Amino acid sequence: MENKNIILTGDRPTGRLHLGHYVGSLKRRVELQNSGNYDEINILIADDQALTDNADNPGKIRENIINVVLDYLSVGIDPTKSTICVQSALPALHALTFYYMNLVTTARLSRNPTVKAEIQLRGFADEGLPAGFFAYPVSQAADITAFDANVVPVGEDQLPMLEQAREIVEKFNRVYGETLVMPKAMIPENETQRRLPGVDGKAKMSKSLGNCIYLSDTASVIKKQVNGKMYTDPLHLQITDPGHTEGNVVFTYLDALCTDEHFAEYLPDYANLEEMKEHYRRGGLGDGTCKKFLLNVLEETLSPIRAERAKWEKDIDAVYDIITEGTARAVEKTNATLARVRKAMRIDYFNDRSIVKEWEELLKKAKQ
Repeated sequence: MENKNIILTGDRPTGRLHLGHYVGSLKRRVELQNSGNYDEINILIADDQALTDNADNPGKIRENIINVVLDYLSVGIDPTKSTICVQSALPALHALTFYYMNLVTTARLSRNPTVKAEIQLRGFADEGLPAGFFAYPVSQAADITAFDANVVPVGEDQLPMLEQAREIVEKFNRVYGETLVMPKAMIPENETQRRLPGVDGKAKMSKSLGNCIYLSDTASVIKKQVNGKMYTDPLHLQITDPGHTEGNVVFTYLDALCTDEHFAEYLPDYANLEEMKEHYRRGGLGDGTCKKFLLNVLEETLSPIRAERAKWEKDIDAVYDIITEGTARAVEKTNATLARVRKAMRIDYFNDRSIVKEWEELLKKAKQ
């Protein structure tokens, strides 16, 4: 195998992508795509994995594939530089998942911290766990290895998934010979980009909680989310009161998004965010001023994304062609990996004529 730098990343198409996705992964993907440091960037729309907890509502997944692709294109994912593909249209992934399931035990899967957390989050502990969801880490290992990805951008909460993939790769290579590429994690460099909370201060943005700012939201919707729902400091009752910036969602968002140039443009009383924080901590800076500044930062960030999305929405046929062409390239790539895996396992019966010789020898010995 050639030594290439190959990235695999992606999203479950369960809804429109939001600011948390942008800060945590999308912005970084565009930077990586444009860096020139990688031979391939593969972005997988993980519709199969989305079905593991939405099997009774496949329409939700189908409808959101277009939303996810539009969000990709609107933030700057370039289909001439990155391959956008659909998981369910890559049959090699299904075969690899099945082979890898034989290399990992149910006991090991049940110890995966990410799986445990998702079980609790989705209420499966009471209802019983779908087998497909339980095998989610195996499916992810198939995705990663099928593309020969050696770099996988993930949040810290997904590190146990990648560790499980590495274990599967190690065992496969030990049993069948060096065949699969060992992946490594790439986690966000900036602490504030690792997990952006919902506007209400909850640990995660969630459609069901209504605490998201979506990339496609209008300025008026964003204003309602910030002014009406955004959590600040409950002890900061008067402008003169000393305030806390830690745990204050306004400042969490500013940490992730604002630059010194934003202050020069929208709040020249401060040279940078640290000066603003110091004023808030000693008292004399109101939440209204902070939110107004954040709204300006959000609008500067999201308005070009919103405009780009509107352009693509006018040509859905072109978007469809992008997915079709990307998926066709991915089929070729992943089929080649599957062929390599089957050869290593010596189950490529119709390509390896030496197996016929072995069968002949076995029959001869049986007659002796």
